[in-house]
Amino acid sequence: MSGQSHMGFFWIAAMMFVAGLGIPVFAALNSSLGQQLGGPIAATAAAFAVGFAVALILLAINGLPARETLQFDRPWIWMGAVFILFYAASVSFAAPRIGVGNAIFFVLLGQLVAAAAIDHFGWLGAMPSALTARRLLGIAVMVLGVYLARKPL
Repeated sequence: MSGQSHMGFFWIAAMMFVAGLGIPVFAALNSSLGQQLGGPIAATAAAFAVGFAVALILLAINGLPARETLQFDRPWIWMGAVFILFYAASVSFAAPRIGVGNAIFFVLLGQLVAAAAIDHFGWLGAMPSALTARRLLGIAVMVLGVYLARKPL
């Protein structure tokens, strides 16, 4: 990597680290909100409403996408919203029952498996990255770490 691309990678990695920090924070907050509002679906709807309002403000500041980009010729690319909805509702349901740590550890296991498959096969428009023996060993070590770090159920 050149110096400039190395720094770009660093900032992107740092941003993703901070995003990762937010996942268990979200789980704990939305779990508490779910207990207050009477269920994980109500908490998820409230979280999405707040997020939608913030996204609209950011769009107003940064500009709307061009009208011609709003196409549905590949409808599956719009399904990310369903996956994030499922994540938000399920982690809000699971966290108060098995603990935030356990809920997130199992999320991490799913992320490791999905990320490895998506990268290996280049699914969903991802840049292909072969699942080499070294990479598989690294993922296995991560899976073992996640397993060892979780609290027994």
